[in-house]
Amino acid sequence: MKNYLGQDIRNVAVVGHAHSGKTTLIAALLHAARMTPTRGRVEDGSAITAYDEEDVARRTTMSNAVAYAEWEGTKINFVDTPGFHMFLHEARCAMLPVEAALVVVNAPSGLEAVTDRVWKYAGELNLPRVIVINQVDHPKADSRTGRQQMIETFQERWGRQVVPVQLPIVDDKGFHGVVDLVTMKAFLYTPDGDGHGEPGKIPDLVASDAKAAHEALVELVAEGKDELMEEFFRVGTIPEEHLIAALHEAIRDDRIFPVLFTSGLRNVGTDHLLDFLKVYAPSPIEREPYTGSGKAASASGNGNGNGSHTSGEAARITRKVDDAAPLAIYVYKTMTDPFAGKISFFKVISGKMRSDAGLMNYNRQETESVNHVYIMQGRKPVEAQELHAGDLGAAVKLRVTQTGDTLGDKASPFVLDPLSLPEPAMTYAIEPRSRADEDKLAPAIHKLMEDDPMVRFYRDPQTNEFLVAGAGQPHIEALVSKLARRYHTNVVLKAPKVPYRETIRGKAEAQGRHKKQTGGHGQFGDCYLRLEPLPRGTGFQFANEIFGGAIPRQYVPAVEKGIRESAVRGFLAGYPVVDFKCTVTDGSYHDVDSSEMAFKLAARIGFRKCMEQAKPALLEPIMKMEIEAPDEFAGALMGDLSGRRGRVQGMESTSTGTLIRAEAPMAEILTYGTALTSMTQGRGTFHMEMDHYDVVPQPIAEKILAAAKQPVHDDEE
Repeated sequence: MKNYLGQDIRNVAVVGHAHSGKTTLIAALLHAARMTPTRGRVEDGSAITAYDEEDVARRTTMSNAVAYAEWEGTKINFVDTPGFHMFLHEARCAMLPVEAALVVVNAPSGLEAVTDRVWKYAGELNLPRVIVINQVDHPKADSRTGRQQMIETFQERWGRQVVPVQLPIVDDKGFHGVVDLVTMKAFLYTPDGDGHGEPGKIPDLVASDAKAAHEALVELVAEGKDELMEEFFRVGTIPEEHLIAALHEAIRDDRIFPVLFTSGLRNVGTDHLLDFLKVYAPSPIEREPYTGSGKAASASGNGNGNGSHTSGEAARITRKVDDAAPLAIYVYKTMTDPFAGKISFFKVISGKMRSDAGLMNYNRQETESVNHVYIMQGRKPVEAQELHAGDLGAAVKLRVTQTGDTLGDKASPFVLDPLSLPEPAMTYAIEPRSRADEDKLAPAIHKLMEDDPMVRFYRDPQTNEFLVAGAGQPHIEALVSKLARRYHTNVVLKAPKVPYRETIRGKAEAQGRHKKQTGGHGQFGDCYLRLEPLPRGTGFQFANEIFGGAIPRQYVPAVEKGIRESAVRGFLAGYPVVDFKCTVTDGSYHDVDSSEMAFKLAARIGFRKCMEQAKPALLEPIMKMEIEAPDEFAGALMGDLSGRRGRVQGMESTSTGTLIRAEAPMAEILTYGTALTSMTQGRGTFHMEMDHYDVVPQPIAEKILAAAKQPVHDDEE
């Protein structure tokens, strides 16, 4: 296929609430651009970006997918993202490699919780946003008054920069056209057509509204630009060519958030949306340079205009999206295909990416060979000989590369800062159904972890159970389903385990002494320890205050190792002990009988003695929650949270009801999704993420400790 330069590329993340029609809209855009012979459908799995078996089975997007359209000399890369709150980490990852976010809003539903959240994500990255009100043809879509109220709601939430650049043409024929408020031309469509509108006269029904909306758009575009304001006041308007350039600049600089109208299902307004993205969305070369880290070459910079260096081992540097700069690519997604193997999706940050390239993975300090470069059209790879700076591509079977890695020219290191993702909110124990499943489990789930950076998999050191952590119950259930479908590995999900921790609330000092005499050499270790609490979230610290060689230097690491091992085993109920400092202050040794093992065992004994005096306490994970539901359910939700030991942090009204921000213990909300559905008749949504640990109230702690099995300790004196 044709090679596109950076100025001819548009990278767009399509984001929004679940069931707003994002995947259907992308399918319609591809059909309008004649990239596909038919308009794909989510229902039958024929939509280009709905190829994952779980997406098709559940009829919802759960992972990012990429497709492209060639439109009048411009290549537009679309990244389809999930809209279900459990999978929003995917949407967040999709925003780093793009230059604009297409925020899709369901016309019947208006502004919803996830829409607002992805809007904030885009704002954190200073990403230009284009609002598309989709499904305008839906029978439950509001009238003209309702659409105006929706725009006002956007403006209240996101600022007066939200302004229509189109008006929909809706009459007794339904939604069958749009008015371009820049050129003041109408485009009329045939429902279920190819997405290509015919120019026509602006209907009298919307003529007056279009004139007023055009003037409002012109005035907002001219704000802050003296030359445009002078022209506006002198002429009463801004010439079309000046308005187009000024609107492009305003969108790029986040001074205007334009609103357009479409129907992905009926393919209305899609060609005009493609035109809009071509003309007004920023190209990769227009974005601010990427910031990352790398080795400093000198204090004055590298001299090529594509980076600035300062002294230090990991200097902060910038990299422009430029063909002339050294090659650097950023991997923003990994997918395991049953036929092609591991596919790494990347953004060309700088330089040109060619086939048969040898790259350095800066994060892992290993080389990678790229035999072929592809452009992904959904699941289908299209081979490309070369990709220019700013384009999105893919490579197969990279050995060590994972999502978030940066690769490129060995001589010019550049490590892009990866996005920080929230920690998994829920943990389940999984049990293989058979010995054969147990043998396949670890390799299979590690492949899924490469695909999804939110998944964690590990073995509990106390129970030896396999644990899998994810964003929530649907996330983990989808993971289990993929294990069965893709890798023929069947597992059973067991009740979620709450990852309690233990800590101390007071200081304590004690002696740990291990002495054992056998027929030959004996064992002798003696140490004095001091334990003291640290601020929540600090973890573990170890300090050595030994003077005069009371304990030889080579045995001090064994003392620390003994403390660490004891902390992992816990004291109260076998949960890891955290947020404390251990200092070894004194001790003694024997020239013959002392050893590393003896001092490690002595440290374990001293640790337990200290814990007995240090006011040990149980900690539980506290989740930060956002719950949105219609106003009539707010009282019931507040009461339910109170019964779950929740603490309401604040409330605010939204266009769809009430948003409640709260904190609650994980143990109380493991099945909150089911309860919320019951309380709100399925109309409520929530999002939660791990926030911090806090002390468990004494009555509840006593029940937990009574139910827990005390760990067996093998300390010997």
